[in-house]
Amino acid sequence: MKADFINYVQVIISGGQTGADRATLDFAIANNIPHGGWIPKGRKTEAGELPDKYHLQEMATTSYSKRTEQNVINSDGTVIVSHGKLTGGSTLTQTFAFKHNKPCLYLDMDSITIIKAA
Repeated sequence: MKADFINYVQVIISGGQTGADRATLDFAIANNIPHGGWIPKGRKTEAGELPDKYHLQEMATTSYSKRTEQNVINSDGTVIVSHGKLTGGSTLTQTFAFKHNKPCLYLDMDSITIIKAA
């Protein structure tokens, strides 16, 4: 299954936040999958500055919402992985996906197994 995913995905786009965003980038790096995306000015994350090993493009603004919207716009589709009802940035991501007519898959890990999600 991992090989099928790696052969199918051309690039992984992420905003670089902690959790699923960062895990996705780490997966891309470990599997030689091109990655990118937008990050707020100063490489700002909720946990401090994003390390340079992540090849994200810095925006002219510190706005998380503008970063999120730009990443949705530049993606072919979005996967949101969370536990329970969407909140905060995850809700905003889904809103932007709908606004820009982009496919969006929400995986509620409280409702499905990791095998089913995969």
